[in-house]
Amino acid sequence: MKKINYLFFLIAAFGFSQENSNIEHIMTLNYPETKKVDTVDTYFGEKVPDPYRWFEDDRSPETEAWVKEENKVTFGYLKNIPYREEIKQKLEKIWNYEKIGAPFKEGDYTYFYKNDGLQNQYVIYRYKTGENPDTATVFLDPNTFSEDGTVSLGGMDFSKNGKLAAYSISEGGSDWRKVLVMNAENREIMEDTLKDIKFSGMSWKGNEGFYYSSYDKPEGSQLSAKTDQHKVYYHKLGTQQSNDQLIFGGTPEEKHRYIGAQVTEDDQYLIINPRTSTSGNKLMIKDLTKSDSAFVTILDSTDTDSYVIDNVGSKLYIATNRNAPNMKIVTVDASNPTPENWVDFIPETKNVLSPSTGGGFIFAEYMVDAVSQVKQYDYEGNLIREVELPGVGSVGGFGAKREDKELYYTFTNYVTPGNIYKYNIPTGKSELFQKPAINFNPENYESKQVFYTSKDGTKIPMIITHKKGLKLDGKNPTILYGYGGFDISLTPSFSITNAIWMEMGGIYAVPNLRGGGEYGKSWHDAGIKTKKQNVFDDFIAAAEYLTDNKYTSKKYLAIRGGSNGGLLVGATMTQRPDLMQVALPAVGVMDMLRYHTFTAGAGWAYDYGTSADSKEMFEYLKGYSPVHNVKYGINYPATLVTTGDHDDRVVPSHSFKFAAELQEKQAGNAPVLIRIETDAGHGAGTPVSKTIEQTADIFAFTLYNMGFKQLPQTMMKTEEKIKG
Repeated sequence: MKKINYLFFLIAAFGFSQENSNIEHIMTLNYPETKKVDTVDTYFGEKVPDPYRWFEDDRSPETEAWVKEENKVTFGYLKNIPYREEIKQKLEKIWNYEKIGAPFKEGDYTYFYKNDGLQNQYVIYRYKTGENPDTATVFLDPNTFSEDGTVSLGGMDFSKNGKLAAYSISEGGSDWRKVLVMNAENREIMEDTLKDIKFSGMSWKGNEGFYYSSYDKPEGSQLSAKTDQHKVYYHKLGTQQSNDQLIFGGTPEEKHRYIGAQVTEDDQYLIINPRTSTSGNKLMIKDLTKSDSAFVTILDSTDTDSYVIDNVGSKLYIATNRNAPNMKIVTVDASNPTPENWVDFIPETKNVLSPSTGGGFIFAEYMVDAVSQVKQYDYEGNLIREVELPGVGSVGGFGAKREDKELYYTFTNYVTPGNIYKYNIPTGKSELFQKPAINFNPENYESKQVFYTSKDGTKIPMIITHKKGLKLDGKNPTILYGYGGFDISLTPSFSITNAIWMEMGGIYAVPNLRGGGEYGKSWHDAGIKTKKQNVFDDFIAAAEYLTDNKYTSKKYLAIRGGSNGGLLVGATMTQRPDLMQVALPAVGVMDMLRYHTFTAGAGWAYDYGTSADSKEMFEYLKGYSPVHNVKYGINYPATLVTTGDHDDRVVPSHSFKFAAELQEKQAGNAPVLIRIETDAGHGAGTPVSKTIEQTADIFAFTLYNMGFKQLPQTMMKTEEKIKG
């Protein structure tokens, strides 16, 4: 058992004053005893110990007991931070406003999601299209699924006439879903629940049934066992799930880890896009108007990302990065759809394209240095207009049904809460439809984009947001947030939690690291496999920029990221522990030698490579794998690892192993804690109550370990460092 002494302050309930700030109490932080086993793996002749392999049995009594003991230590530490409750109250106060999603039409009704304020889950409302939205009534309330809010709505898809709805639910944050079918007219459940569905939407064929995707139920733990054979099924209403027709997948000679299935809006075609990894897909099409039709292959390799965005009769409109790293749109006839017959429709530009359709038009959304630009085209390829957006930021929702004359889109940035606009598709006029009544004034904040130089000379954009009038004295508490992977782009968006951080005087900085999708496929590919170090170098350079320019300093810098971003934090803090005061890795991929052996992890190989690929790839992964690079004698930053015990995407053993290694080898006095949320998964569907509690804990831990002894409204700072 390792013991570390910390200085805590005795605090009266809900009170803190300068008078009692000198009252000191020494508390001993005792990490739980974590057993080690003698498991050793051999990779290309090299033996690698895995002393915490037993954590991989996520349902064992030993693992469960360790989780309880670690949480006991963590929450014992957190409850002694004087302003933890005050931060929670601030979060609850600002969070408690009505939040409404963009409306969408199905059948005779207009639907929208709404949260009254602190509801754990959003509620779906509807009103008759054309009537006053104030007449809206509750259609489906996921808060009734469970008392504690841990059962959430995963997604909902309507039949073509809008009279039926299939919706999925997640229990405890799991990626495994159940699907229920509802009569949308009277809201009654129509048939038995479909079970064991994963990574799937429901795409209706007319009003008779729908396509979905799933895996065979794995042997062993359903939370961690490997799943790598996705299959597409068709469920006909009124029949048992056991009789659902296998449409695609399941052949032993070729494994597709992810398969999406989508019926075109006119019900003419079924589109299938099989993937072996998270990047790159094959593309196939089946004519649903002919009962005996076979799948026709459009693309038979996974070298590119391509998908059908729409069709007009047999004319297909395909978005692709084949010979176009930033994406373009091509057209081709479905009777002969292979690439040699493609015709450029909207050519590639220097900016990344993400198209959508609605009202008989194509909306080409471009990312220009991580902010949105939208152009409207007709189906002949003519540019109708560039859509005038409300400002510089991110938009979402430029999609509608073919016959619609209007659509609703959202606009946001780091200082603008998500506003909803109604867009007249024929005229191109936007009008403000809904503005949230949040107690946050964007005029008090500023958000600017800078470009800094990474280790190899590459220019990296970063957006820095904070209160106006900030003094650049190196003493500002700063969160540097990053991701850098899987072609995912971090575009400006408002966050209630970040609002509180900035309201308390903090800086929030987000660099657009390589590995993401901000500049297309080439930007993504510059941060994968044996180029993954570029991502960590970009993040390190961002931290150095913030300190060199006096936004902050080592004492006041925290690094944060989740999932692949958790890996980013883990790798950065083990490579440069001198760079930051606090590290906040969430649900991170920490064991790079074994990640591919759990759930759908093998599908991440495009980005990471695997330890089985080659000696070179094994050595590269081992060289940065956070679990394998924690060393004795190093002063690591104060670290709060966060994960969920039901995370079946990045299994919690990653975080368990990393925390155990840090607790054993930490040379300094900075705390190394792990906060394990029970009945929670990778993040989706997390109840608001749990989100608020976790955020308060993270912010309190961060500020406390930066040396802040109190939390007045203006975030007054003290130069006296907490001794430890």
